[in-house]
Amino acid sequence: MSDLFPPFEPERAESKRARFKPIPFRLLAPNVITLLALCLGLTAMRLIVEGKLETATICILIAAALDGVDGRLARLLKGTSRFGAELDSLSDFVNFGVATGYVLWIFVLHDLKSVGWIIVLTLACAMALRLARFNVMIDDPDRPDWQKNFFVGMPAPAGAITAMLPVYLHIIGVPVQEYGALPVGIYILFIAFLTISRIPCYAGKTLGTRIPRTQVLPIFVAVVIVAGLLFAYTFEVLTIVVLAYLALIPVSVARYRKLEREHALTAPVPAAETATDNGQADRVS
Repeated sequence: MSDLFPPFEPERAESKRARFKPIPFRLLAPNVITLLALCLGLTAMRLIVEGKLETATICILIAAALDGVDGRLARLLKGTSRFGAELDSLSDFVNFGVATGYVLWIFVLHDLKSVGWIIVLTLACAMALRLARFNVMIDDPDRPDWQKNFFVGMPAPAGAITAMLPVYLHIIGVPVQEYGALPVGIYILFIAFLTISRIPCYAGKTLGTRIPRTQVLPIFVAVVIVAGLLFAYTFEVLTIVVLAYLALIPVSVARYRKLEREHALTAPVPAAETATDNGQADRVS
């Protein structure tokens, strides 16, 4: 009979009503930006089919820029969520794995036929593996704070931007297609390797957290100059940025190794190991 007449539980009814409470806009804003980036990546695939290589490339570049904005906006508005993190990863895979690979396939890799398609698949799968590893490492509680300033492997947006280097060179007048698709394919495989490798790349998350007052105006002027150059000579500037980024990876590795050694020396010795060492010393004496 107790099943036919369950007791009144007002807290359970209140929890059901709570499900329909309005969601704050600060939780929606980062996800809206992520969806805009996803739309740009998918649009790039349509544009490259229509022969609009430059516009398709710009769509992927803007998607990469928006990818850097949504996460920071979520942290600024305190609107981070597990849903947003998963949506961001799926968007990154489409934009920087599928769309970027497809643009490169239409651009020049189709000349390699099946080999070119295998290269595209390798790039897309490398992006998926890199994003999956990134999601797992976010939840690692034992990761030291200093390691958070470095990415493990090249991040997906940077991987897409650097992978598009042959397109930048083509747009500024370098006869990339005349050199053949094989050098481009080898370069794409190299970028795919960097994304899934454990090579540390500087993240720059703490860059500019504290800026001296004397450097504020020079920084403003530098930003204006860089923005003007980027708008006037977009692909020339992107070419220089990509080459500089690749050249600075060994510097990032050296910095990571140095910090690793410094923290290894200052890290406290676990109590269990200390007790074991003392016990061995007593037996020796």
